[in-house]
Amino acid sequence: MSASTTLTIRINSDLKDKLGQLAQDTRRSNSFLAAEAVLAYVERELAIIGGIQRGLADVEAGRVATHDDAMAELYAAIDAAKGSKI
Repeated sequence: MSASTTLTIRINSDLKDKLGQLAQDTRRSNSFLAAEAVLAYVERELAIIGGIQRGLADVEAGRVATHDDAMAELYAAIDAAKGSKI
């Protein structure tokens, strides 16, 4: 387990009350729930930024497709899925 550290944030009283209610209902601490929420947010945002950076690198390297080619591939995949028995 990695060492923990303290982070102080400001939230409005309504959010604090909701967090307190959630903590009570789930028998978790406010700190645990806040850390879980921050972790989920940070991981999601980093994944989004990573995707954007990979896309920009593809553009710089010339790995692009025209809109028409992309749509043709998409429609072909939809047609193939419609024809398959699941």
